[in-house]
Amino acid sequence: MAGKRVLIVDDEKLIVKGIRFSLEQDDMEVDCAYDGEEALEYARNNTYDIILLDIMLPKLTGFEVCQQIREFSNVPIIMLTAKDDDMDKILGLEYGADDYITKPFNILEVKARIKAIMRRVEPKKGAAAEPRREIVSGDMRLDCESRRCFIQEKEIPLTAKEFEVLELLMLNPNKVYSREGLLKIIWGTDYPGDVRTVDVHIRRLREKIEKSPSEPKYVHTKWGVGYYFYNA
Repeated sequence: MAGKRVLIVDDEKLIVKGIRFSLEQDDMEVDCAYDGEEALEYARNNTYDIILLDIMLPKLTGFEVCQQIREFSNVPIIMLTAKDDDMDKILGLEYGADDYITKPFNILEVKARIKAIMRRVEPKKGAAAEPRREIVSGDMRLDCESRRCFIQEKEIPLTAKEFEVLELLMLNPNKVYSREGLLKIIWGTDYPGDVRTVDVHIRRLREKIEKSPSEPKYVHTKWGVGYYFYNA
């Protein structure tokens, strides 16, 4: 993870100091913010590989910061929550977060989550020498190299997890994936969340790519089974 740039946002300075020290030991460049407004200023004026964002912040909550960042950036965001509260986790995902960690946490867990997200969003070594891989279905085009989605050549901004879900479904059109299956494939077998995480991401994805999310054209539900990408 050397050379990666990380923004840590938390009003507890001892926590920030500890995370910063550990990440810098891995040769990462780290910026720190201690309230919501400062976090937004950093995010607008800099480019980051990942943001660690606490929920309970002065001036603006982590939810508000996440929502506003999503208006101009798809940078991966990991929410930090002091409460083992399902509603906080679900809200974080609703507002556009890619993952969450509950305090108190082990710094090794934080590093593992960062590495997992980086592996998913980075092009594989040698990929530059390969032709750009695209998936096309009707008026939708997925550029798997740059991880961008287009509908009628208009770019649709997706988070890392939204892209991964859509990519998997488009690569396997008309194949129904259970919520448990999607959770295992996209989030990994050691992910501590539950299948509601999948439902939240599917709902957010539909809101972005479907003209009528309640009557989807692309991502369909097989009631009692799971989700699939419809390819006529």
